[in-house]
Amino acid sequence: MEEKKGKRKELSGKVVSDKMQKTIVVVVERKFRHPVYKKVVKVVKKYKVHSPENMAHTGDIVEIIETRPLSREKRWCLKKIVKKAKREEIVAAKAVEAK
Repeated sequence: MEEKKGKRKELSGKVVSDKMQKTIVVVVERKFRHPVYKKVVKVVKKYKVHSPENMAHTGDIVEIIETRPLSREKRWCLKKIVKKAKREEIVAAKAVEAK
């Protein structure tokens, strides 16, 4: 889905859900210094991302790129998987979620 028009935004984040077909949910964390209070502020945002072959799974670190609207909430597409999660980390995360 490469397009030649303009500069598209690219973000990287962690996959937190892969339960939908051809869609993953990616959490992107952004830190910046508050202009008035000078405190470091952390902003976390979730994006629904198109993953055509269902390659990315929970715990993976991925890069995403802006694209045309694919559905009501999907405006991002999976660019590449930077780091695959280890299977033990995924099992431990699900155990913590269940509690």
